[in-house]
Amino acid sequence: MLHLPALIIDLAIILGSAALVTLLFKKLKQPVVLGYIISGFLVGPHIKLLPTGVEADNIQIWADIGVIFLLFGLGLDFSFKKLMKVGHMASITAMTEVTLTMLLGYCIGKILNWNDMDSLFLGGILAISSTTIIIRAFDELGVKNQKFAGLVTGVLVIEDLVAVLLLVLLSTISVKKTFAGGEMFYSIIKLFFFLVLWFVSGIFFLPTFLKKIRKLLNDETLLIISLALCFSMVVLAADYGFSPALGAFIMGSVLAETTKAEKIEYITKSVKNLFGAIFFVSIGMLLDPQMLGKNIVPVIAATLVLLVGKPIFVIFGAILSGQPLKTAIQTGMSLSQIGEFSFIIATLGLTLKVTSSFLYPVAVAVSVLTTFFTPYMIRFSRPAGKLIEFLLPQKWKSALDRYSVSAQNISEISDWKKVLRASFVNIIIFSVVIITIILLSTRYIEPLFFVHKFSRIFTAIITLIFLSPFLWALAFRRTQRQAYANVWQKTSLRGPLLVLQLSRIVLAVLFTGFLFYMLFSPWIALAGVCASIIILIVFSSKIKFFYRKIETRFMLNLNDREILSKPSDEVLTSWDSHITTFVLNEQSMLAGRSLSELKIREKFGVNIVMIERGELVINIPGRETRIFPYDKLTVIGTDAQLEKFNAFLETSTVDNLSTGNKPKVSLYHFSIGDNSVLINKNIRESKIREQTQGLVIGIERKGKQLLNPESDVVFELNDKVWLVGNEKQILAGVKKFTGQTYPFQQI
Repeated sequence: MLHLPALIIDLAIILGSAALVTLLFKKLKQPVVLGYIISGFLVGPHIKLLPTGVEADNIQIWADIGVIFLLFGLGLDFSFKKLMKVGHMASITAMTEVTLTMLLGYCIGKILNWNDMDSLFLGGILAISSTTIIIRAFDELGVKNQKFAGLVTGVLVIEDLVAVLLLVLLSTISVKKTFAGGEMFYSIIKLFFFLVLWFVSGIFFLPTFLKKIRKLLNDETLLIISLALCFSMVVLAADYGFSPALGAFIMGSVLAETTKAEKIEYITKSVKNLFGAIFFVSIGMLLDPQMLGKNIVPVIAATLVLLVGKPIFVIFGAILSGQPLKTAIQTGMSLSQIGEFSFIIATLGLTLKVTSSFLYPVAVAVSVLTTFFTPYMIRFSRPAGKLIEFLLPQKWKSALDRYSVSAQNISEISDWKKVLRASFVNIIIFSVVIITIILLSTRYIEPLFFVHKFSRIFTAIITLIFLSPFLWALAFRRTQRQAYANVWQKTSLRGPLLVLQLSRIVLAVLFTGFLFYMLFSPWIALAGVCASIIILIVFSSKIKFFYRKIETRFMLNLNDREILSKPSDEVLTSWDSHITTFVLNEQSMLAGRSLSELKIREKFGVNIVMIERGELVINIPGRETRIFPYDKLTVIGTDAQLEKFNAFLETSTVDNLSTGNKPKVSLYHFSIGDNSVLINKNIRESKIREQTQGLVIGIERKGKQLLNPESDVVFELNDKVWLVGNEKQILAGVKKFTGQTYPFQQI
């Protein structure tokens, strides 16, 4: 009989147990992640009733590989652009919840007489919710279309970034065994530097590389290339002192910005699911029941923090950000668990040997309990919200409604703030690029010419050639030109504006001096800076042209996978409505029928504002427009209306639709003035739809709101009219049939 390596035996036990237990959990309609953990616990070395794993080291290896694939998958769903598009409501909610939960977790640890390190890690573990568990629960419960789910997704994006920061900060604190502010500040700067560098270089090179080899790409080669990039970043991150899991997450985030993101996500899904299952099973295998028995009090306390304290913090943050009470409660009750990042934080403490041995099993036990309760918390969040609204005094409800409406008012960013923000982004990005080029040049280019007596001169010239476009951009690149011009018109701000511009020029000169200082003596460096300035001025037009080519390539790569532009849910929060997208099933009985035949608005109260059919995009479809299998329908309505419509369609939600250069549907509003020809005309008579190619989806009148009004509703003076459609068509149409341009505002 051949001898099998223990690694293969362990893998057989892990997958066999996972298959059996997850079938049972599917039958019971429980999260499969919970099944993985319990199956690992049953076949772990601490339970002797079933075959157990042979070597603990093997289990840890499988767990490490599982973490890499799990974080790579999370990165593919994260993307830095998605982070930049997270609304202020999700940001305020997430930061409030994370801060208060960490503080409460730390206090719980101190009450239990734990040391500072254990208490700090407990706070970090409890602060980060599980993206994997929540998304799966949303899918299984069919609530992914509801408005609160969008807020939950935004909060999870912020939490993922916070988790990345926690991994670095906790590593620094653990190694130094102290809360030294200087070390933590250095770690944050180091992380920020590498995040910017990896993002900028990844966006510039990876999409271009994938385009160049697109004819050679099939599923197999794309899978191998994606995993090669993932593990290369894992190694690179480890070399620079970061967590290997962080490297996988970052590479997934960079690939998420490419046009191949959906394809990569699809072909790696099976591998990610496989190793994700192995990771969660291995978590259970490392769980010691005796340790749990000794620490039942911390398990119960931490579970109560997640099931009671954390939802309260989320609700407080959501209300603070301007969300209605019902949405805040649904959001809070959805984020009451911990998962993959929490396990990684707990594992980090064990690996660095700075936390007690009981913390890891406590985290796993709390995850099991809260994962079990997650579907029930989400399912009962809606009736809980209605009950609380019913029990609240009317004065409180009115005050909350007024605050919610006022918090959602669109605050215009001043021109000065726009200029400051653009300059700050310029300085950060180009400083990182310039410093990286200088360090790489002095470390790798100079040794190539070491045998030559002019090696440093050659190095300086080559480096300056590479630096010149970025030095020009740092010093002179100007965005927000209209805002800049507006600021210049204000005499009081000309001084600060000149100081800002001068500081950018000085910074570019200092970087040039840094390059020459690295290679020569101070006096030679000063002469080199002067010569460089003269050269940059003489060739400024060519340098500017070269930079524009670089910037164009970067922006093309960045925007290749621009998702469908959707109006922000925040705009119509008080209307309890939002926009979502559905796809028509290939076997749907609705296929081939027109919108007038289906009577969708009459039956469900929703409006179809766009139909996407392959390369064809129909903005504001007419009543005689027919729908066909695989049509992507963009629909606006309330949660209840969209739920009924979703059941009617028997279809699935579509996320992250790629539009390329397709027309975009956006939301606009204007107020009806004294001279408007719309006064005393109903929507049908006004022909506003025909003239603007837009759809009236709401009217605000004397503090009341009418969503998706019927065509016989009459316009009145001072009505605020909400339209959805294409900007150029709406603006041109309004001017055409009114003879004037209304003060439109795009949302």
